[in-house]
Amino acid sequence: MTTTTPQPNVRALTLSRTTATAVRVLRQLRHDPRTIALMILIPCLMLLLLRYVFDGSPRTFDSIGASLLGIFPLITMFLVTSIATLRERTSGTLERLLAMPLGKADLIAGYALAFGTVAVVQSALATGLAVWFLGLDVTGSPWLLLLVALLDALLGTALGLFVSAFASSEFQAVQFMPAVIFPQLLLCGLFTARSAMHPVLEALSDVLPMSYAVDGMSEVLKHTDMTATFVRDALVVAGCAVLVLGLGAATLRRRSA
Repeated sequence: MTTTTPQPNVRALTLSRTTATAVRVLRQLRHDPRTIALMILIPCLMLLLLRYVFDGSPRTFDSIGASLLGIFPLITMFLVTSIATLRERTSGTLERLLAMPLGKADLIAGYALAFGTVAVVQSALATGLAVWFLGLDVTGSPWLLLLVALLDALLGTALGLFVSAFASSEFQAVQFMPAVIFPQLLLCGLFTARSAMHPVLEALSDVLPMSYAVDGMSEVLKHTDMTATFVRDALVVAGCAVLVLGLGAATLRRRSA
């Protein structure tokens, strides 16, 4: 009688495989200083530039600086993550990894963990710079600003992982930015109050996660304590990030078409 050894469930998400994937990605990033600079320094430089653009109007910087504190990390993490994941697939690395006892959920979670670690550093530096060096005036706790900035960076990571499944080149990955990021940027309430928009656009903005990120930042600017609205906004952004990560795992392909 022949006995067969049960095969491991490669689809099950495990901590060890997820952590190993995250460590591998972080090691690769360590040898790519330009990518590290893009993820960590560019948001800080943009905030610094913005501060002195409104040098004669500090109240204007206070009103939009907090919102951009969350938007800049989202954009940079979206770009870097989508391109990095696409490189894994076009180089054949992804196919070799998935041939091992490594499920798609492990891969996506590992990437999210690795880029999430970078996002913590990025968000902490940008928040510290804005509040303690550029004089961003906030009524609430700077730690709440940091929380929203971090959630935005994680959302950008999740969106980048998701759209990379639909691109066949790095150029196509960048082309997704106008389709995915720009509409949210225009409708999030940064340029005008969402209530002043056309009803159709206002309804559309209600389902876009960046709108809740901007609203959450506004709550920190106006209130000393954590409000129920802030909690709702933070949960929506976090929930969208988790949802998009799940979609990214479901749509991940080994090779580009």
